[in-house]
Amino acid sequence: MTYKITSKCISCKLCLSACPTGAVKIVDGRHWIDPNLCTNCDNTTYSVPQCAAGCPTCDGCVKERGDYWESWFTTYNKLITKLTKKEEYWDNWFNLYSQKFSEQIQKRQTSKV
Repeated sequence: MTYKITSKCISCKLCLSACPTGAVKIVDGRHWIDPNLCTNCDNTTYSVPQCAAGCPTCDGCVKERGDYWESWFTTYNKLITKLTKKEEYWDNWFNLYSQKFSEQIQKRQTSKV
């Protein structure tokens, strides 16, 4: 997901020199971020995108929204990779909720009798 320049940009040109990949361009007098060059500053020495970090308006450079489901699956996949024992996690989750579900069924059956 790349970044984009919004209408809140004050044309201070700080993002031009801050971008390590040179993705920020001025086209027809307006700032623009080339999505083919923007890497979100991944695989660089920076931990945050420099266009957003250096923006004095804090809203002049924002993440460009993509497809909702693409974003959802990206977040989901990041969370899943953090699980160290995936099979054990899902087994425990199933056992816990199936046990609670069966307890609820038993309570309903005993209350009807």
